[in-house]
Amino acid sequence: MKDIFPQINGWVAEQRKFAVATVTGTWGSSPRPVGSSLIIDESGSMAGSVSGGCVEGAVVKKALALLEDPESGGMPLHFGVSDEDAWAVGLSCGGKLDVYLEAFDYDGGVAESLIYQTLAEEVSENRGCVYVTELKTGDALHFLVKADGTAIGRLDNEGVVTMALRLYQERKSAKVEIDGQAYFFEVFPPKPRMLIVGAAHITVDLVRFANIFGMETIVIDPRRVFASKTQFDDPPHKIFDQWPAEVLDKFPLDPYTYAVILSHDPKIDDQALHILLKSEVAYIGALGSKRTHAKRVARLQEAGYGEEEIARIQAPIGVDINAKTPKEIALSVMAEVIQAQNQFL
Repeated sequence: MKDIFPQINGWVAEQRKFAVATVTGTWGSSPRPVGSSLIIDESGSMAGSVSGGCVEGAVVKKALALLEDPESGGMPLHFGVSDEDAWAVGLSCGGKLDVYLEAFDYDGGVAESLIYQTLAEEVSENRGCVYVTELKTGDALHFLVKADGTAIGRLDNEGVVTMALRLYQERKSAKVEIDGQAYFFEVFPPKPRMLIVGAAHITVDLVRFANIFGMETIVIDPRRVFASKTQFDDPPHKIFDQWPAEVLDKFPLDPYTYAVILSHDPKIDDQALHILLKSEVAYIGALGSKRTHAKRVARLQEAGYGEEEIARIQAPIGVDINAKTPKEIALSVMAEVIQAQNQFL
């Protein structure tokens, strides 16, 4: 749904009546992933997609019927995509998909209005959350679970909150049955963040790669000559000429954050690692040879860090592509970050 959120907001502002169809499960070569959505208004106008063309016609037909009788509530739909239809949209074999269709009720009472308003705020402020739909025929309930575990809506099952937070960390929307009731958990992730400690030649190229892949880039280096004089072709979103301990607490060190240590100065690197190793960041990579890392490990052990904590550090940093130049090293680091980012997919 996130990719069509601007259209949803526009239709809400115009007070259009519309239905939302969301892919809640796929098997085989379904052309659109779980969480893909299609919205349809009373005139048949559409935005988004649930199948790339295979079943849109059937979904639109049911949506228009639903909009004529919105009191009928939500309805689960199941489609089997035949081989013939699959070839028509460029697939190599057939597939199946589950879709949940419901009228979008943005003025359906205080609870529903608050859920949608909060969802819109969380998305606009780049804060992660999970939108939960109770999948049943009739009047389905919705809940919103924020990244801190705060739940909004008429929720009386703590198992739903627990599952929402688990899927949030795994970056994965999914249909799950809890106590005999099916729910769809749609994860709205925040924009991923890359924290780079150390402004160097590698940093210039790494920032450019991270920007290309849609990350928020933050560079931290207390050496002002490095922080202020490094020339970025594609600049980071923020640069701090402060020590890591003065900056890192300004950011949520969560599973959507990736930390790259490049300063090559133990005073700077170790200070950052002492904070990051106690956090929930998804990735910690540190520049340096095996010999340099062995010395780093010894310092961390002396500081009281255990084997499991130290093992979180990817060092030598980057996917092994026999990189030599700063650009190649930056590419290898970016590949390792993407590998960490996609580990649950």
